[in-house]
Amino acid sequence: IGGFLANQPKTALEWKKLNEHISAAELQMNPELEAIITVLNKSYDGLPYHLKSCFLYLSIFPEDYNIKLKRLLRRWIAEGYPGVVRNKSTEEVAESYFMDLISRSMLLPSQRSICDGKRIGSCQVHDLIREIGISKSMEGNLVLRLEEGCSLNTQGTARHLAVSSNWERDQGAFESIVDMSRVRSITVFGEWEPFFLSDKMRLLRVLDLEDTTGLVNHHLEHIGKLLHLRYLSLRGCESICHLPDTLGNLRQLDTLDIRGTSIVMLPQTIIKLQKLQHLHAGFPTKGNYLCTRHLLHTYGFNQLDACTSLCCGAATPCIMMDKDYGGVVLPGGARKLKSLHTIRGVHVAYGDAVIQEIGRLSGLRKLGVMGINEKNDVKFCSAISNLSRLESLSVQSDKGCLDDITSPPKNLRSLKLEGRLGVLPEWIKKLQNLVKLKLSFTTSSQVEQDAAMEVLGHLPNLSILRLSGCLFKAGELHFQKDAFRSIVVFDVEGLGGIKSVNFDQGAMPELEQLKVTDACKRGGIGFFGLDILPSIKEVLLSVHFKMDRAGTELEREARLKEQFRTQLARNPKKPILKME
Repeated sequence: IGGFLANQPKTALEWKKLNEHISAAELQMNPELEAIITVLNKSYDGLPYHLKSCFLYLSIFPEDYNIKLKRLLRRWIAEGYPGVVRNKSTEEVAESYFMDLISRSMLLPSQRSICDGKRIGSCQVHDLIREIGISKSMEGNLVLRLEEGCSLNTQGTARHLAVSSNWERDQGAFESIVDMSRVRSITVFGEWEPFFLSDKMRLLRVLDLEDTTGLVNHHLEHIGKLLHLRYLSLRGCESICHLPDTLGNLRQLDTLDIRGTSIVMLPQTIIKLQKLQHLHAGFPTKGNYLCTRHLLHTYGFNQLDACTSLCCGAATPCIMMDKDYGGVVLPGGARKLKSLHTIRGVHVAYGDAVIQEIGRLSGLRKLGVMGINEKNDVKFCSAISNLSRLESLSVQSDKGCLDDITSPPKNLRSLKLEGRLGVLPEWIKKLQNLVKLKLSFTTSSQVEQDAAMEVLGHLPNLSILRLSGCLFKAGELHFQKDAFRSIVVFDVEGLGGIKSVNFDQGAMPELEQLKVTDACKRGGIGFFGLDILPSIKEVLLSVHFKMDRAGTELEREARLKEQFRTQLARNPKKPILKME
């Protein structure tokens, strides 16, 4: 490629055009570049057998698609790709396969989370590599891709079916192309059609409908017949507000992802899923929808209330609900789900029993709950102390409701505390393995504020710190020498009461990324010492407001930008300033 480019016009535009439009077909027509296809094929041929299956599996995803790491690993595991390796979990083996493909440049990292040693969070496949994968997967009848222009004569005996968003939803064509009895995975991009799923799909292991449109409750009525299903994702399917009782038939299910749906109550039969390891729920948006059929059971609505909500919904059996209620309710008996490693987005405000049941799930590694209040905080704090293997904890609580935790899990690496905490909980200083922390808290004096910063600044492994919606009574946030020695990412948003943020020489010596949001509100915040941060690479400045009549906030934004530019220009590392 280098030799070819040497003979091309040396302009950014020409090289950009080549990068955007180069394809395997074009390479084969160009004698100077034809050898590249040979090299790429050899790269594939050189893969060990276990990596070939993992690589070809990627041809399921569309061109330039951002593939989340966790989604890919869970799917590989559901397909049975990771082998057995002594002293390693299946997920660790799957991740080692992923990193091997990265190191061989068969995958491109598209997002880094900058903690855990710059761990990669998602990936993409280069267009040329992807075309090799598509070709090889078709040769081996591994992946069938229904997309615009595909032939009715397309071989339909493939194990993995991918329906592209640009494919015309033709039931006759679908039934003539797809051998449903052989399909082991279905991935739909774009609009869902009920005929995509059939009782004949007895071998189906993966049903991935993330962000699919047009999917409604009754389309899932017979899902309980898919007895081999191991991975079910309805993430982002907002019209889904109910799962059928037949879900309990899916005894092999390993992952259930319903995040971003409108489901607020899981069926009682879920407790039969003894192999379930990962349950993702909850609502990432500001508001959500609550199915009327659950109002009677969950929130104590009477018949008239439920009827009224249905009628007011104009034939849509959902009503808007506040974000504070954005979590699912676990049924009684959840303690029986002994295989659970992950629970995300569970609401526990409706009774103490569910908290006690969660406290008995000793294998939990990741837990995300909301609805902690003064009525249940003592039992919740007690439950947390029992979860010794917990590595990630996310809690939405009322003020002062987490102060009673006496023995926090010593292996905790990620902690997110939302809601008004009051003062910083004392037990946080015990988290010597903590890598990632997001919190909101309030200080009533300079002494309290300094004490909080002292605690956080001496957590030895803290790499990512996000302060969101904190309220400080003192006007200055001061980071002193030798404090926060491991911080790589510092994210601040909506700091109330703060007029200035100051970095001393030697503070945050490893800081690479600073993100500032809403620094122009309430009179604006000044940042000082950016020119002496020794490792800073980029600053992200995000401003969310509407200009008032006098243009005051616009002026503040201009001053803040200039302040950042001036200081960063003096920094020897020449960090980048990005506006969002």
